[in-house]
Amino acid sequence: MWDVAEELNAMLIFAEHRYYGESLPFGNKSYSDSKHLNYLTSEQALADFAILIQHLKETIPGALNAPVIAIGGSYGGMLAAWFRMKYPHVVVGALAASAPIWQFEDLVPCGIFYGIVTNDFKKSGQCCSESILNSWGAINRVSSTDEGLKWLSSAFHLCSPLKSKQDVAVLKAWLSETWVNLAMVNYPYKADFLQPLPAWPIQVVCKFLKNPKLPDKLLLQNVFQAANVYYNYSGAASCLNTSQSATGNLGLTGWYYQACTEMVMPMCTDGVNDMFEARKWNFHVFSEECFKLWKVKPRPSWIPSVYGGKNISSHSNIIFSNGGLDPWSGGGVTRNITDSLIAIVIPEGAHHLDLRASNPGDPKSVLQARALEVQYMKQWIEKSRQKH
Repeated sequence: MWDVAEELNAMLIFAEHRYYGESLPFGNKSYSDSKHLNYLTSEQALADFAILIQHLKETIPGALNAPVIAIGGSYGGMLAAWFRMKYPHVVVGALAASAPIWQFEDLVPCGIFYGIVTNDFKKSGQCCSESILNSWGAINRVSSTDEGLKWLSSAFHLCSPLKSKQDVAVLKAWLSETWVNLAMVNYPYKADFLQPLPAWPIQVVCKFLKNPKLPDKLLLQNVFQAANVYYNYSGAASCLNTSQSATGNLGLTGWYYQACTEMVMPMCTDGVNDMFEARKWNFHVFSEECFKLWKVKPRPSWIPSVYGGKNISSHSNIIFSNGGLDPWSGGGVTRNITDSLIAIVIPEGAHHLDLRASNPGDPKSVLQARALEVQYMKQWIEKSRQKH
């Protein structure tokens, strides 16, 4: 974005989403209960952005007639696309990178996300995904005794020892999240988006996972080494904390609330087409959990109702870019819908690689994607200027 802003002689504005960072409408009380959280919605956030742009145009000299382009990645990419759909008079176009706008209801199969994660591991090392698949049974067997729980806690260098079946479920969920996060940040160069990691981190992880047929404890020692690449590449961690899978403040509390209200994304695994324990999507259980946590009930049809689901061909000037390695691409737009709703697929790209600063390690496909994105942006700007 920085490079492109310079090329287009543009101003970059980063707008903070309500309820994230310092934008807390009720200060310390913002997260105190569902009454205060009531205003945390994507629609309210989009309205904020529209008003902010209006304010900036009126107060920045020379900005009044300047065309505006919305850019975002991940949830920000969804917002960018929806912003152009809902406020076409405010933004002339949008770049929605790694934006899973179809990961709702039954718009895509619920297993597509974990299938892509598995594929990344399959492609990165022989027997790698099989080793992970076999590890779940190994954890279940070893953890069936108190002695085994002690051994697991020590083998995984856990900060808090495992004491119950519930703790083991947390360990498995944490490992699952680790493999998912690695798929998201499988970048071709050293990076530290979620954690400090080497180039092509899944290839490094898979070096420890070559033999899925090892006895349980040996297999699990290898799984620890693999997970340790993600959590301790810098060598600074003295123990691993199963309640943490990303560094820094990603505003996960806010996201969990949104997932329990409007961002209801069905996910499932079957242990056949993926390397995870079989787990069906159970909306009822999910709904009960949300009610326990927030005293709210999720609305699974809301996003497709409000933003159109797959019926979006009446909109224009949106680029949907997706990385072939990114599990979120399964819920993204990967084929052109019209000649101005464009899909760009970056085969060697993980999560919104195209939005990251250019790097000597960038594959050719991302350089081509960025060039194409800029080409479209220039067209939108030119068209807008002709009107004024």
